[in-house]
Amino acid sequence: MNTLFLPALEHLQNRGRQIAAGIAVLCVGLLGAVYIGSSPTAVAPRDAAERFVDSLLALMTIEEKIGQMTLFTTDWEATGPTIRAGYREDIRQGRCGALFNSHTATFTRELQRIAVEESRLQIPLLFGYDVIHGYKTIFPIPLAEAASWDLEAIERSARIAATEAAAAGLHWTFAPMVDISRDPRWGRVMEGAGEDTWWACRVAEARVHGFQGEGLGRPDAVVACVKHYAAYGAPTAGREYGTVDMSERFFREYYLPPYAAAVRAGAQTVMTAFNDYDGVPATGNRYLLTDILRKELGFAGFVVTDYTAINEMVPHGVAHDEQEAGELALNAGVDMDMQGAVFQRFLKKSLQEGKVSAAQIDTAVRRILLLKYRLGLFDDPYKFCDPEREKRLLLNAEHRAAARDMARKAVVLLKNDRNTLPLSRTARIALIGPLADNKSELLGSWSAAGNAADCVSLLEGLRAAGRGTVMHARGCDIEGTDRSGFAQAVATAKKADVVVVAVGEAAHMSGEAASRTRLSLPGVQEELIEALVATGKPVVVVLMNGRPLAIPKVVERATALVEAWWLGTEAGNALADVLFGHYNPSGKLPMTFPRSEGQIPIFYNEKNTGRPYDANSKWTSKYIDSPNSPLFPFGFGLSYTTFEYGIPTASPTAFRPGDTVRIRVEVRNTGSRAGTEVVQLYVRDLVGSVTRPVRELKGIQRIHLSAGERRTVEFTLTEADLRFYRRDMTWGSEPGEFDLFVGSSSTHGQTVRITLLP
Repeated sequence: MNTLFLPALEHLQNRGRQIAAGIAVLCVGLLGAVYIGSSPTAVAPRDAAERFVDSLLALMTIEEKIGQMTLFTTDWEATGPTIRAGYREDIRQGRCGALFNSHTATFTRELQRIAVEESRLQIPLLFGYDVIHGYKTIFPIPLAEAASWDLEAIERSARIAATEAAAAGLHWTFAPMVDISRDPRWGRVMEGAGEDTWWACRVAEARVHGFQGEGLGRPDAVVACVKHYAAYGAPTAGREYGTVDMSERFFREYYLPPYAAAVRAGAQTVMTAFNDYDGVPATGNRYLLTDILRKELGFAGFVVTDYTAINEMVPHGVAHDEQEAGELALNAGVDMDMQGAVFQRFLKKSLQEGKVSAAQIDTAVRRILLLKYRLGLFDDPYKFCDPEREKRLLLNAEHRAAARDMARKAVVLLKNDRNTLPLSRTARIALIGPLADNKSELLGSWSAAGNAADCVSLLEGLRAAGRGTVMHARGCDIEGTDRSGFAQAVATAKKADVVVVAVGEAAHMSGEAASRTRLSLPGVQEELIEALVATGKPVVVVLMNGRPLAIPKVVERATALVEAWWLGTEAGNALADVLFGHYNPSGKLPMTFPRSEGQIPIFYNEKNTGRPYDANSKWTSKYIDSPNSPLFPFGFGLSYTTFEYGIPTASPTAFRPGDTVRIRVEVRNTGSRAGTEVVQLYVRDLVGSVTRPVRELKGIQRIHLSAGERRTVEFTLTEADLRFYRRDMTWGSEPGEFDLFVGSSSTHGQTVRITLLP
């Protein structure tokens, strides 16, 4: 007997099969190997995992191999998890190797039992789910987490999400989403880290490390999936699934790096995007999936499509039918087909017709099986299916405390006239608005197994934290034109010392397939705010939303304005901590807020023109009906205290490649409260062989200062931080002068000039 087969046969025997059955499997496997024309000794194994996988491959029929490349969904009904007709038999016959939306320890255990006890080769299933910002304990949406500028907290959020997901039977999360977006009309901005490439890279790394923990195979780690590769965040007109059209220079400099950062951080899977890139859909784009991802970035894991993305290459117009679409996908570098069943239905025929090769199929299956092996599923397919562990970990006190901490850090104070905030704990508060006593919307989009009943509303949070009176009136709905509640809201406001009005979007208004052309508050919410302002009471507006909004009138009328995003399970408690001053807000915006939709796309690191903005000259790059400046700039956020920046210094001011420049600036807390400031470093290349942005973020530091305390903050910069794609498309720096800005946002800061010498 060829020793190549022994590891797989030992696996079958260890799972309780008869020796005779193992020998029969070997014979069938040999016939299958002959059928597909593969050689069991063609690949020299390098370690135990590869030896095992190669032995298993040699036993597999072509149908079983294609089954490993097939991912199907299960469903969730009022009675709990369900599986579609026919999928159980697909598992039993080896025609499906992975499932998504299958969760809870009991449900996944039963499905796994079918795979490892009733299928011929007993290959365990891989279970995936969109665990985006928490599994059962829901954290703030990713855009809100990015507003914390706290990488340790972001990684802890992903760590807890992974711990809970793994306890519920899951192995794999379809996160992080690392798509850069400069267009808040696109609903999925809520799922990413915002508009800046440098920051998105750091967040991508933190989230991959959080999900995958100390290593795959541990019972508290899940596999990260980087999405959506590539350039998904730049659809034309902000429309979901839309065409993407950009230069390769722009793509490589701004959109590609976060994917690369996530791969370098160890992510084991990558998901293709729905959009095209350079005229070719990402799912069939060999340049993206093989030339860049595999060869340039060195990615060794497997590539999965997004939902039916192979099928959708037919309406894209690059394939005549789904069989051809499947061939395009495999030839481009796709390993697993999500839900479309194109591989399952057509790939064997494509192989017989010579449109794809047996080696390509083997390569894809090998990548998938290696991941299952490294998760430890062949040793113990039920290791993630422990109901007792699930019960112990989900929504426990430690996880809720971490969610509350993350939520507080995500809040951004945008306006605070007359020091209206923080509120007195003994104040008479009128809490108004459609989101004041709401729980379901607090979860936001992509809230996994989160339950609204587990959430703390703002009304509950304020009443639990304060000693005064909190009166409540709804006022209006999120959507619609019903103003009948205005009178009660105004009457309630008149009895109060201060009005807090909670307004924003419903969760369905942001996320996938939720593009908007108008970024004002929906319905009559702005009218409600105007009616409350007319009472003469100070009005604190609390925004709950998944994207930047264009709300200049609200900003003008509100006494104070708080960006609260969708904060998740502990939203009400976290907001009460901030509004009452138990926590001093420290969040900063990871995306620019426009004055109007007409400014979109709007972002801080734009390039200059030959006629840069000049308020005194019509013939410059400007609008005739609006300032160029945003409503709120990238990196902006206030505190209950104030910070004063000194003039930065650089040493040396002239340096060569290999040298390190140290930039120092003194920051002083000039207020009466302790607070945390996010100190930001930006660079401008004054002259380049191609046009360069007016500012580029290159570093941040979160510092906590007591009242009156001062501290010298130090950044380091090297020649590598000044590299870009030069005129000839080589990656590198160019000698010349650079301005460094250190301050509290992308539009604030003192400057120091440095020179890079040849």
